[in-house]
Amino acid sequence: MSKVFIYDTTLRDGSQSEEIEFSVEDKVAIAHMLDQKVDFIEGGYPAHTNAKDLEFYRRMKKEPLSHAMLVAFGSTRRAKYKVEQDPSLQTLLDAGTPAVAIVGKTWDLHVRDVLRISLEENLKMIRESVAYLKLKKRKVLFDSEHFFDAYRVNPEYALQVLRAADEAGADWIVLCDTNGGTLPEDIRRTVEIIRPTVRTPLGIHAHNDSELAVANSLAAVAGGVSMVQGTVNGYGERCGNANLCSVIPTLQLKMGKTCMPPAQLKQITSLSHSVSEIANVPPREFNAYVGYNAFAHKGGLHVDAVRKNPVSYEHIQPQTVGNERRIIISEQAGIASVLFKAGQMGVKLEPGSEEAKQIIERLKTLEHAGYKFEGADASFRLLMERSLRKHKPYFELCGFRVSVEHRDDKLISEATIKVTVQGKQIHTAAEGDGPVNALDSALRKALEPYFPALKKVHLVDFKVRVLDSKAGTDAKVRVFIESQDEKKTWGTVGVSTNIIEASWEALVDSIEFKLHSDRSWK
Repeated sequence: MSKVFIYDTTLRDGSQSEEIEFSVEDKVAIAHMLDQKVDFIEGGYPAHTNAKDLEFYRRMKKEPLSHAMLVAFGSTRRAKYKVEQDPSLQTLLDAGTPAVAIVGKTWDLHVRDVLRISLEENLKMIRESVAYLKLKKRKVLFDSEHFFDAYRVNPEYALQVLRAADEAGADWIVLCDTNGGTLPEDIRRTVEIIRPTVRTPLGIHAHNDSELAVANSLAAVAGGVSMVQGTVNGYGERCGNANLCSVIPTLQLKMGKTCMPPAQLKQITSLSHSVSEIANVPPREFNAYVGYNAFAHKGGLHVDAVRKNPVSYEHIQPQTVGNERRIIISEQAGIASVLFKAGQMGVKLEPGSEEAKQIIERLKTLEHAGYKFEGADASFRLLMERSLRKHKPYFELCGFRVSVEHRDDKLISEATIKVTVQGKQIHTAAEGDGPVNALDSALRKALEPYFPALKKVHLVDFKVRVLDSKAGTDAKVRVFIESQDEKKTWGTVGVSTNIIEASWEALVDSIEFKLHSDRSWK
């Protein structure tokens, strides 16, 4: 298996995504997450005007990486400076990284219209910048900006740019599809043509403006490059960069390349989700390999086939990339789906049994009423137990009242609740940021003395969906609640024409599920 080097630029290119703003602490944390998984980590652009990236590189001197090589990003010298005087090259050196990446103009259009210098002067800037950084004992990666556009318009000059970096001693030359508009077959053909013309190993840096960044990266590897640059989850400016969470598994599992040890590949799903959490960007559920839905099966025929042989509808084993198979329970579910899901949840159901048929009928009745159990596995588990008459509630509601009033220029929500627990009637009240939060607080106040494990549970998501907008304020609403403790996350659902009632139903299911699945309160 031949080695393909992975170069991560999440902390620089990824942070240029409109929705992302990393702090220094965020960048340090992500760098250490990436350390054992990739070969190079580009930390940012340490210019004098960029205090955050300067601070990041200072921090990394105190917290060095153990495997990956840290890279500082910059550009070739500017036309008005000699290399020894160029401030951008000096800040690269001051960053103290073992490797530096410098971007240079390759497209003659940019040289003439943007830099407004001669084509020969641009080549001189590239040669001198690379040679100077090599003299300072740095590994040098030369990013050939807009390479594929440049090669299409003026192949002779584009190759002169590559040779200038090559002859000056660059350690890597990275071919950039900066505009993201090149097709995979053009990428591969171009790489195959130029690969014999330079001694320096080649890399690919693809943008996703045509939804082809991953495909273009793979095509470049097939053509002969030995480095792929990209970002976790494909974050980046405009439409993003090549998604390393897709590139790496495909290279390793389908193209026979070595990118990272199998043990690290098993952590790529958790890496994707952890970086998403730090970036404060919701995980993309439909992402290949690492998405929540990447190995989800909903149709009855699919589920039956997967239950008999997972290869029938899965291109790899989910565990290979640290993901897991999910069986989605819905109105499309057949008995096979219910049996499979029940087995996953530790509920014994016999094939062909009346119990399984009853659960299917109950499921379809509820879905017709507006319930959805996709993402609400905890409610489905309780549905099965109730259908099998195995559910014993831990508390009973006697009644509740929720009020909202405007007081001191604020909206104040207050909930009063009366429940019976272990034969005792408990009456509590609590205020909250909203009616659901107030209900949650009042219920917890009543239950936590009896079930201390609930202190570790908190709500992490709350979603409301209007089911029939034409009905106006009389429409049913569906409420999803996602809850979490120190070990797991679970979802519950409630439906009603009253949003408080729907929320209460989902809230009660969340607590009941915790008490049924975790006996730590005993």
